[in-house]
Amino acid sequence: MDRKMETTDNTLAAECRTGNAMKFRVLVERYKKPAYFFALGMVGNPDDAYDLSQEAFVKAYRSLDRFDENLSFKSWLFTILSNLCKNALRSASVRKKYIASDKTLEEAAAPSETNPEVSYIAKETKKMVWDALAELDNEAKEIIILKHFQDMSYQEIAEVLDIPLGSVMSRLHYARQKLKKRLEGMQR
Repeated sequence: MDRKMETTDNTLAAECRTGNAMKFRVLVERYKKPAYFFALGMVGNPDDAYDLSQEAFVKAYRSLDRFDENLSFKSWLFTILSNLCKNALRSASVRKKYIASDKTLEEAAAPSETNPEVSYIAKETKKMVWDALAELDNEAKEIIILKHFQDMSYQEIAEVLDIPLGSVMSRLHYARQKLKKRLEGMQR
């Protein structure tokens, strides 16, 4: 996302802090789908993903007074959501293997082709990627989702994960290698 959008997000957050709670609705509308799909990728259960993404918005709203306007709102929100997902994964209630339903896969990235064969191949490829992602450790899964599914910049990822920029590049490189290895193993 460009700097203009981040400034707008931060402006909306600042207006919320001064009592205009309706501005937070704009932020929720803007990020509810990306937040849900990030959580879905992390915890693998649509219901848990929905609950976690909603909880992240509630926590963000309640913590607006602690929001550092030098960071982007998006990065701050995803930091909160990332921590919630990690905590949920530690609990027994969501420690199950991720198996994407057909509906979830269609929601995540519906093919734009109308050709049934192309659509089927795209759907199967997406399922294979989701299944391979589910087998990765949380650190690798998280950084791939932030970069490739949330389209975050390296700087935004560094802010979300609270790590140096060089570590983002390194972790992403190794996470991609792990994902590639899993995908190659699935094709055999």
